[in-house]
Amino acid sequence: MAPTQLPYAQLFRGVSLLTAIEFRGASRAATRPLAARRRLLLAASLLPVAVTAMLFISAPPALDPPATLDLTDLAAAADPLNTGSAEAGPHRVEVTVQRNDTLDRIFRSVGLDIATLSELRRLPDAGKAIDLLRPGDIITLTHVDGALQSLNRRISDTLTLSVSRAGGGFAVNYIENPLEIEVAATRARIDSSLFSAGRDAGLSAETIMVLANEIFGWDIDFALDIRRGDEISVIYQRKFQDGRYVSDGRVLAAEFVNQGRTHRAVWFESADGAVRGYFTPDGRGMRKAFLRAPLDFTRISSGFNPRRLHPISGRVRAHQGVDYAAPTGTPIWAAGDGRVQFAGRKGGYGNTVIVDHGRGVTTLYAHMSRFGKAGRTGRQVKQGEIIGYVGSTGASTGPHLHYEYRVNGQHKNPSTVPLPNTEVPTRYATEFRNAAGAALGQLQLTDRREVDALASR
Repeated sequence: MAPTQLPYAQLFRGVSLLTAIEFRGASRAATRPLAARRRLLLAASLLPVAVTAMLFISAPPALDPPATLDLTDLAAAADPLNTGSAEAGPHRVEVTVQRNDTLDRIFRSVGLDIATLSELRRLPDAGKAIDLLRPGDIITLTHVDGALQSLNRRISDTLTLSVSRAGGGFAVNYIENPLEIEVAATRARIDSSLFSAGRDAGLSAETIMVLANEIFGWDIDFALDIRRGDEISVIYQRKFQDGRYVSDGRVLAAEFVNQGRTHRAVWFESADGAVRGYFTPDGRGMRKAFLRAPLDFTRISSGFNPRRLHPISGRVRAHQGVDYAAPTGTPIWAAGDGRVQFAGRKGGYGNTVIVDHGRGVTTLYAHMSRFGKAGRTGRQVKQGEIIGYVGSTGASTGPHLHYEYRVNGQHKNPSTVPLPNTEVPTRYATEFRNAAGAALGQLQLTDRREVDALASR
């Protein structure tokens, strides 16, 4: 509250009145007691204080600086057409596909109208591509209050599917994302594992798995045969998009030196596309007719041994196969192409599958927890198809696969038996030699650069 301002006339009138009271009191001072005179003297001494207080009350207050007004804000506030915040635009959501995800589940989790999904699936240009989901894929959705406006997802490294609302329906477009391919070379020395050495050399996990499974897996047991000091050289592709690294591409040539023995492989695809795969420099296929081990295993719990002491009976009894320890439910693959001769319960073997590969060769898979879709009697199977899953049925002390390899009824050691090769057909021999020569030349350059680098240290 602002202080009250008194007129100067009232101020002086008050001071005169106070002075008159004091003088009148002084004229009667002789007839009053001493105490009364002291009170009058105190009142007189307070006169200057009272005058000062009255002057302070009467002083005019300091004026605040003038306020600054934003006329633009005032005009906007006064605008009758300004109804508040603008209408919200489409909401954008990025979804990373998880294992066992479906579009139905994704649409419901985002709050989209599920009827729209049925409409998208009926689009002739997008039906199958819409539902092709892989863990790790990213789907970008935009919507307004649950009404889908657009859907974008990458189908491959070079193609993106784009669906957007147009008129009364949806328009489908496929956007090309061109890749630049460069050829790279690397060499690594193994200290602990192929995976660690490969990663240190800049190879992706996918490329390392190609080396272990598709190229050298038929000749080298990467769980048992690897030694410190083994070396690997790789010529491979690297993919870029707009200058940004995307992924590794195909392995074009590779060399693996394992315990002093050199294994080489080159990629070959004939001009007509009839022949494709990895081959040795002399044209023998790296992919053998049989897998050396028909599953991803933890360890070999029991090897091929004609005089093994049986863990249950305690008697010396020939162990005519290899036991691969692995968690229950691990997929078991057909070791080669063939026909399922038997699938069912078989005494101490438990749940068993026997595959006839022709030419007198059969393979046996025992102690399964359950059978795969391909593990049915009479079914034709391809190498790598799942015929069952690791378990511990029958005479078994723990989850593992018992695997046998037989030739004309005779048991052979699956870990050492020579596996038959495929070969480049004769009519493609010249084409193969030209392609293989170029790839092997690149490998030799890689070896030479490594030698030069070591010499310069």
